Amino acid sequence: MKKIILFALLIFSFFNSFAQDISGQWNGVLKLPNNQLKVVFNLTKTENGYTSTTDSPDQNVKGIPVKSTTFENSVLKLDIPAVGGSYEGKLNADTIFVGKITQNGHTLDLNLSKGNIVIAKTQEPKQPFPYYTENVKFENKKDQVTLAGTLSLPKKEGNFPAVILISGSGAQNRDEEMLGHKPFLVLADYLTKKGIAVLRFDDRGFGESTGDFKSATTTDFVKDVQAGVDYLKTRKEINKNKIGLIGHSEGGVIAPIVAGNSKDIAFIVLMAGTGIRGDKLLLLQKELIEREMGVSEEEIKRGEETYKEIYELITSSSSVDEKLKKDVKNIFESKLGVKDKRADAYTYEVTNPWIYNFLKLDPAPYLEKVKCPVLAINGSKDLQVPAEANLQNINKALTKAGNKKVTIKELPNLNHLFQECKTGLPKEYASIEQTISPTALEEISSWVLLQIK
Repeated sequence: MKKIILFALLIFSFFNSFAQDISGQWNGVLKLPNNQLKVVFNLTKTENGYTSTTDSPDQNVKGIPVKSTTFENSVLKLDIPAVGGSYEGKLNADTIFVGKITQNGHTLDLNLSKGNIVIAKTQEPKQPFPYYTENVKFENKKDQVTLAGTLSLPKKEGNFPAVILISGSGAQNRDEEMLGHKPFLVLADYLTKKGIAVLRFDDRGFGESTGDFKSATTTDFVKDVQAGVDYLKTRKEINKNKIGLIGHSEGGVIAPIVAGNSKDIAFIVLMAGTGIRGDKLLLLQKELIEREMGVSEEEIKRGEETYKEIYELITSSSSVDEKLKKDVKNIFESKLGVKDKRADAYTYEVTNPWIYNFLKLDPAPYLEKVKCPVLAINGSKDLQVPAEANLQNINKALTKAGNKKVTIKELPNLNHLFQECKTGLPKEYASIEQTISPTALEEISSWVLLQIK
């Protein structure tokens, strides 16, 4: 999962009121336990003080409301019911709010200053591109969802092999944009320059695509990708016998499902695709991230036991009903000491439609149906989809099915986004200038070019 599941990205909002005018945009970087997010605070002065909204540029979220904003004696206080938290910061002589945000019992530093915070992403291609691009729309007729995306072609006229890029968990636009990076834009640019057409699209219910993302599961995203395959087959510029799929994270689960059920797929690339069942993956992810963060072994074990009990309840259930929610909430309350709205939020986090489906999803049966060539790659420092366990199980399932056209590679010193990194912790993602390692780009492109000869 490109985006962390157990440590989901949090969206925050805040703001103010006082004697001097602090209206305008205030910017900060929220360093979460497993991630880093830019936040923008929009302060508006009124007759009675201030009102506020907040934006999360890295997640394409704007206008989150703040219930109350006060600014007295240089202290800014914000009540943020949308996230169940609050913020307090003091304006210092350097015109910087030095403060903290508290949410669900956790307190994090958050300093605010005027002016944009920009980390240059030098790999991001700029127009004009040396190839043809077209904004397109296609329909998932089964679910009556219209997907909007970009088709890039090496030239406007011709007949080309093609790939569809499939994003990971969480609502993503066609560039798989997150934390200041646009991985799919970089990957599409690299492949198109190599002579390969690329289709990438906004997830349903996000960007320009229709549909409801919140109620969607992996099964629904499979249908969206198949609709993309069907669309490519209608294009005269596409070689219908050379259509492949490249899936990142959850996309690496979706690709084998589509390929196993379709003769139209010539090859698939799994970028940090999962090879173990969802519940086992999340437990392993949680353990490795917390250990790298320096969490005590006692706390790691306590959390593991709690979530294992919860996941066993969920995976043995037949549906999400009130009894399941109540039982899960009771475990959070008794084992972790969370209460009231926090317990409700924790419960929803592990029982919403997508996570409920994912916890039960075992990739092995789908991989065993894949007959086309497969490239599976992982970074050695991937803490979200750990390389060793997942690559081994992917290889095992494909071998069991008799698929001999399989290439498995663990790429040194790369994280879940295939960036060159120090620790592999998600909190590094935004601060790394590189979007995708050239090593990963070359591994993917050279392998794909071999398949389409």
